[in-house]
Amino acid sequence: MIEDRVLLLPLDLQWFAQDGPGGEKTEPATAKKLKDAREEGKVAKSQELNSAATLIAMFLSLKIFVSFLGEKFISIFHWMYGMIPDIVATSRDGLTVHTISIIIKDTLLQMLVAMAPFLIIGFVVALLISIIQVGWQVSTKPMKPDFKKFNPINGFKRIISKESIFNLIKSVLKIVLIFYVAFSNIRDQANNLFILYDISLNQGIALMGDIIIDTGLKISIVYLVIGIIDYVYQKHKFNEEMKMTKQEIKDEYKNTEGDPQIKGQQRQRMREASQRRMMQDVPKADVVITNPTHIAVAIRYDAETETAPVLLAKGEDFLAQKIKEKAKESNVEIVENKKLARMIYGTVDVGQEIPPELYQAVAEVLAVIYAKRQ
Repeated sequence: MIEDRVLLLPLDLQWFAQDGPGGEKTEPATAKKLKDAREEGKVAKSQELNSAATLIAMFLSLKIFVSFLGEKFISIFHWMYGMIPDIVATSRDGLTVHTISIIIKDTLLQMLVAMAPFLIIGFVVALLISIIQVGWQVSTKPMKPDFKKFNPINGFKRIISKESIFNLIKSVLKIVLIFYVAFSNIRDQANNLFILYDISLNQGIALMGDIIIDTGLKISIVYLVIGIIDYVYQKHKFNEEMKMTKQEIKDEYKNTEGDPQIKGQQRQRMREASQRRMMQDVPKADVVITNPTHIAVAIRYDAETETAPVLLAKGEDFLAQKIKEKAKESNVEIVENKKLARMIYGTVDVGQEIPPELYQAVAEVLAVIYAKRQ
């Protein structure tokens, strides 16, 4: 008889782990998390959009100043080839490696100076597009070494991910579209290419320059469309990555604003301390005005030191009863005046003077108390 065997697989609870502490990340990122991510250099930015804008700016600049640049290059080459006979005639050793290297270095330097305005325009446009995308934020944190990036498991996850698939599709799309645009434009200019043998050098250079610039502009516009799509995707991806769980939002609030439970306890202790001070001041009052059961306010007036009566204590329901009990223990007069008690309770804070509109009513009550004492 063959015993039945049961194959037991160990249950790893991590298979069912949630997206983050406190559950699934469904809540939009808070302003603090976005600010922290920005300081760390984590922003929604498309490099494709930068490259496309830079290419468009440079090709437009070339289209406008191509004649100037062509004349400049021609004059540079004339100067370079004009230097060779002079060197041969004046130098004892003729053309040497040293003299040729000097000529080439000077030629490259002049060509770089001629192209500098176009390079500066490209740099400025790239900078402006970056500022438009993410604003001005300088951060050195992305340059710090992160050893997590050397983790082979994390690297494998990056290779097989939605991000890598999107980048692959984007790269293939770029190659196909750029090849199609370039091929279509050159095919349309095929008739012009066949006349290169019948025109002068300068005309040929101008013709080739026009073809290259037109092709480059069309490719740049296609590249710009890809860059806009990439920017929308990067924005969406960034917002999804920045999402938080409800527990993370609660923890952040505790860290920034303090634990609500602790703050509630602090407010409760402050209220209790304030009530103790009020109860200690009740014996100093001249009169306690009541509602008669729901509200009680304690008033003091010292004509020598105070310009108006002062509210020493106030309370409603249970606290009102405690004020009245304390007043009875201290032989402080208790007067029932519903309207006046409500008005003082609702408009005056403890320690403040009675407002002028209540002077008359309070004075009448105090007059009765003073008459009783005399």
